[in-house]
Amino acid sequence: MRTAHAVADVRTAEHALMALVPDGALMQRAAAGLASVCARLLGHLYGARVVILAGTGDNGGDALFAGARLAGRGARVAAVTAGSGLHEAGSAALRAAGGLVTTGGGPDPAAVIAGADLIIDGILGIGGRGGLREPAATLAGLTAQAAKAGAVVVAADLPSGVDADTGAVAGAAIRADVTVTFGTLKPGLLVDPGASYAGTVELVDIGLRPHLAASPAVQALQSPDVAALLPRPSAESDKYRRGVLGVLAGSQRYTGAAVLSVGGAIRGGAGMVRLVSAGPAADVVRQHWPEAVITVIDPQDPAGAVKSAGRVQAWVAGPGLGTGDDAADLLAEVLATPLPVLVDADGLTVLSRRKDLLSRPDGAITLLTPHAGELARLMTGDHATIEANRLDSARGAAAELGATVLLKGSTTVVATPDRDEPAFVNPTGTPWLATAGSGDVLSGLAGALLAQGLLPARFAASAAAFLHGLAARLAARDAPVGAGDVLAAIPDAIRTVSSG
Repeated sequence: MRTAHAVADVRTAEHALMALVPDGALMQRAAAGLASVCARLLGHLYGARVVILAGTGDNGGDALFAGARLAGRGARVAAVTAGSGLHEAGSAALRAAGGLVTTGGGPDPAAVIAGADLIIDGILGIGGRGGLREPAATLAGLTAQAAKAGAVVVAADLPSGVDADTGAVAGAAIRADVTVTFGTLKPGLLVDPGASYAGTVELVDIGLRPHLAASPAVQALQSPDVAALLPRPSAESDKYRRGVLGVLAGSQRYTGAAVLSVGGAIRGGAGMVRLVSAGPAADVVRQHWPEAVITVIDPQDPAGAVKSAGRVQAWVAGPGLGTGDDAADLLAEVLATPLPVLVDADGLTVLSRRKDLLSRPDGAITLLTPHAGELARLMTGDHATIEANRLDSARGAAAELGATVLLKGSTTVVATPDRDEPAFVNPTGTPWLATAGSGDVLSGLAGALLAQGLLPARFAASAAAFLHGLAARLAARDAPVGAGDVLAAIPDAIRTVSSG
């Protein structure tokens, strides 16, 4: 499990540790780790041209001390000031090691940056908020040009301009190839858009972990975690004990959504899938998944189909269902049960008009799986704002709606109504998942895990997102894929995490 801690918790841990170690020890530990990564990236240090973008704070000090270590091993190191001054001890160490510190009368910063083999971003640390201001914004632009010419960009602790707690980027920012972060991961390194600015993230241990809060702000499952969560049938298992999932999906117009949701549930290990759907969609599902048990909706009594479907242990409701009054009646019938219910797609559109349906029986579990556009409708918000603040948006929606929220997108975020619980972010996402129907596959997969008893819902949602992303990667292999390809690769994804 990868964990990330909020800035306030990092500051508290740093103060606790600094009281136990000599003055400056933490900065030297960070600098040593940063220098080691930079040396590895350069390969050949002697004569390599290293440029440090140095702010006035401790982050600048980390970068300057790392530069001094590189200069001591033969690199040609120059520091470019990004503010009104420099960290005094760090700049003195760099000068003593033979490095150059540019000042008002020094070399042109643009020329220095343009000639770099490697650039270390030490402008801002985890306390920075908002986009970079001048002159740092100009330095970020020059760094981007140098990167296009082949320079490697390494961020110290966090790319400057990225919000450490949320991953928001509100203006100019450094886009790094590698981020060397100290003590613990920060949420903004795992959540887009910040994650896309961080590049590869490497964690340097500076002794902080024993002093960090027990509960992180963000967690990211890894393969062993998913393998441990996945339900496994025993010798006594039968189709009912393995989990029976009800799927309310599909309509006369949208038949494929039902096929994909049912398939996701079957591939996800449900012992039985009971589909409630319109006749045309039911006919198509029979052709693809003859093992599904199907109840066809009677136009004269739509809600009655839910009651007559038979016993289930969880529901998935919404994919391809339509958004009219009949769809609302069907969704209301499902949400009136005490069972875990996952609502997706058209079901979310219905909920945006009928939030009263979320007033469920006490203890009933609700999992909502919107993309940013659907969440904007649910919360009467703005699509772009949600995309720019994915972590806060998911947390806010979960708290307001009283449901677990899986916000799909470039970084899938899973949040619960309890703000003290860590949010989960998914590390396996891929742009190949931006294809019609992939969300229907995910809803069936997550519903199958709920039906098999994987609770609380945040674990089912996070494990499903991990497997879904991994399946897309396995299916794509750098080539276009459709939702059906992702669906077919789910067993391979499960085998991959299970094999260690």
